[in-house]
Amino acid sequence: MDNYIVSARKYRPSTFRSVVGQRSLTTTLKNAIQNNKLAHAYLFCGPRGVGKTSCARIFAKTINCLTPTADGEACNGCESCNAFNEQRSYNIHELDAASNNSVDDIRSLIEQVRIPPAIGKYKVFIIDEVHMLSPAAFNAFLKTLEEPPHHALFILATTEKHKVLPTILSRCQIYDFSRISIADMVEHLQYVATSEGATAEPEALNVIAQKADGGMRDALSILDQVVSFTNGTITYQAVIDNLNVLDYEYYFRLTEAILGGNVRSAIIILNEILSKGFDGQNIITGLASHFRDLLVCKDESTLVLFEVGASIKERYRTMAQQCTDPFLYKAIELANSCDLNYRVSRNKRLLLELTLIQLCQLTQPVEAAAKSPTIDPIQGNQQGAQQVPPPTPPAPVGNPVQQPQAGYQPQQAAAIPPGGRTITTQVPPSADRIPEGPPATPPKKVARIPRIGASLKEILSTKDEQVTGDGQQQAGPQQQMANPFAQDDLIREWNTFAGTLDKDMTYLKNIMINCKPVLKENHLFEISVYNPEQQDELGKHCIRMLTFLRTRLQNSFIQMRVRMTERDEKKLAVTATEKYSHLANVNPLLNKLKDEFNLMLD
Repeated sequence: MDNYIVSARKYRPSTFRSVVGQRSLTTTLKNAIQNNKLAHAYLFCGPRGVGKTSCARIFAKTINCLTPTADGEACNGCESCNAFNEQRSYNIHELDAASNNSVDDIRSLIEQVRIPPAIGKYKVFIIDEVHMLSPAAFNAFLKTLEEPPHHALFILATTEKHKVLPTILSRCQIYDFSRISIADMVEHLQYVATSEGATAEPEALNVIAQKADGGMRDALSILDQVVSFTNGTITYQAVIDNLNVLDYEYYFRLTEAILGGNVRSAIIILNEILSKGFDGQNIITGLASHFRDLLVCKDESTLVLFEVGASIKERYRTMAQQCTDPFLYKAIELANSCDLNYRVSRNKRLLLELTLIQLCQLTQPVEAAAKSPTIDPIQGNQQGAQQVPPPTPPAPVGNPVQQPQAGYQPQQAAAIPPGGRTITTQVPPSADRIPEGPPATPPKKVARIPRIGASLKEILSTKDEQVTGDGQQQAGPQQQMANPFAQDDLIREWNTFAGTLDKDMTYLKNIMINCKPVLKENHLFEISVYNPEQQDELGKHCIRMLTFLRTRLQNSFIQMRVRMTERDEKKLAVTATEKYSHLANVNPLLNKLKDEFNLMLD
């Protein structure tokens, strides 16, 4: 059996040119070598598998090369390079800080630093996972790291820079390695697959690159696994089957069901995905990413953000044309909310299904809800008007509150007193204007039976109608009354209504006792209250009150206006003269005392 070497080791970079995805860093290191401007300590930090240790080894080999090339690369032919390639060089020392993190290990390293190199110019010490050193080991290493011998050079590598002491960071040149892009990774994977005699579809390599999450070592390990599974023929279907990756096809099917508003089809597709063993959170995060990719594909300027194969990109572009921007915005928001709530949900599957139902409803036309009439504010108010629910029309006095008609001018509130403010709530009349007398001809209503799906306003309007036993409709008495009444009549009926209230409405009863109505012109009366709570309570029961008053006073045109007055009058302090005058009135002898001693008031 031949000695098999995994691709991550076999194709490990040996020159700066072969490092994938870190062009700016390798260029900086090559220029530093060519210009002979080497620091005594470097810190390479970044995610796993992006080339930190490989670059450290290449850098160590290059600075000791006896005959470097013109572009700053090692020659790989001199004794120093051969010793490094054969792993017998005494100039390069690697230390794993994860297992050698004590003070004694650092002291042993310091002893080796004192010995000059046998071949080459520098003795390089590569400390991998340096953040694993103990605080005592870091402190023991500080002095040597700050002032090493001229032949010593340190390269520290870590995946967690935030765990390294600031005193160590300040002594090093820091190089931040970035994740390798999907395009660079696919290109390198294609090169490795060709070198190994395997054939690979671009979409399959793209899935491997996305699964590796920016780490080349992970990508090469996955490639070896897939090659073993497919015997050298790497297809997209084989990759998603071997890696248990959710196929794009499921997301396209879900999107088609959502765009069609087909809830049942979307739930069936979800069940199919779950039956294959996929985790629910991975499904919803993948769906959120899918909607994000659709949004990216809608514009050519953002298409560069979408890193997939050409065939899949074209399918995304076609699907994106069927989706509107508002739909995608809301879909991403719903999927993200589901992802956030998934871990705390007790019924995780129901949460996924509910999210799909909400997504399917995004494309359905929303029926306009019936607008309830409101209480319009008086012009010049300093606060918003109070909402009043739609009234139930009484019989026979008619509908007490209607939506204000065009041309109606509401009554103006009283002048705002000094130091206070007035907030008025207006109950609009049921006609275009407030009538000053009875109408010439009472309006007639056409009797009808409420249809299925009728609005609340239509249903309420049928209360004035009667249906006989045989289904025939009969119109009830609809005559409107406009009998005049005085302030005393209004107060009498107001108190009568307050007396009919039961114990559950004590608060309203107290308001009516303390706040009496004042009759204005055109059958309009006004109530002044002292706080918003009283205003809300009267607004809540205004329909019932108006119905009672209209019936008792035999006037169908009575309207009510609620005004809230807040008085914040400032009282000036009493002066000394006013105090003296008050005391002198109480005791006149004070004036005699003042005159005898010639006292003066300040």
